[in-house]
Amino acid sequence: MSKLTLRVRHTTHYAFGEPVIHALQRLRLTPKATQGQRIIDWQMRFENAVAELQYDDQHFNHVTLISLAPGAREVTVTCEGLVETEDNNGVIGRHSGHLPLWSFLRQTPLTRPGTRLRALLREAQGAGGEAPLDFLHSLSGLIRERVTYEAGRTHSATTAEEAVGQGAGVCQDHAHIFIGAARASGIPARYVSGYLLMDDRIEQEATHAWAEAHVDGLGWVGFDVSNGISPDPRYVRVATGSDYRDAAPVTGISIGASDQVLTVGVAVEARPVASQSQSQGQANQ
Repeated sequence: MSKLTLRVRHTTHYAFGEPVIHALQRLRLTPKATQGQRIIDWQMRFENAVAELQYDDQHFNHVTLISLAPGAREVTVTCEGLVETEDNNGVIGRHSGHLPLWSFLRQTPLTRPGTRLRALLREAQGAGGEAPLDFLHSLSGLIRERVTYEAGRTHSATTAEEAVGQGAGVCQDHAHIFIGAARASGIPARYVSGYLLMDDRIEQEATHAWAEAHVDGLGWVGFDVSNGISPDPRYVRVATGSDYRDAAPVTGISIGASDQVLTVGVAVEARPVASQSQSQGQANQ
């Protein structure tokens, strides 16, 4: 599985109970052009919305700012394209971006450890080897063992400490726990949102999330705690950040739309390039 070409289609549909008066949405839905990943083609289409501005943020995420048509009761954003990926054993490499590496040691409200997470970290430090990479792999395995993948137990505002306490969560929670523990150990870490080729279906209900830690001599290295592996060619990196809030696919504000129903559809399939193996992945909530 040296290389893959992945076709991705991501649809976000809003239905509003009342007509929109004014709304702006910030979209982080364009994959990164980075080591091990090449964007062959990527397009975005809008219904009842228009692109106002595009820019790269402090994490080198490509952001599209859209405004919703006044009076709209339904809005659809469709992104699709082809991305070529290759196997680098999860290694992204040297740090780049507008933020210094030390900024990824700063805890956020979503990653900050409490009593439970610190206890889990002490256990990981006792089990892991002295080498940072060995420790990080041990940490990932311990989190996966202690925090069961279970949809519906957490939400986008759930903290790492809360997820450890519940003993259940989804890949967003796994990533936040890993990031909080790594930072508490003096290792820079960040959140990644993107797409994952699944083994049992093309159509999915959500994007995926994992974490990256900075290891001396290697640079940034990915850890998908939910699936117990480092990202391979089945993964497409879209956005990175200090936590979910920095890398969320869609954020924004709206006025005049009191009730809102959001529906998301994601489809990821492979086009033959080299030998392919099937993913045992789980998608994020």
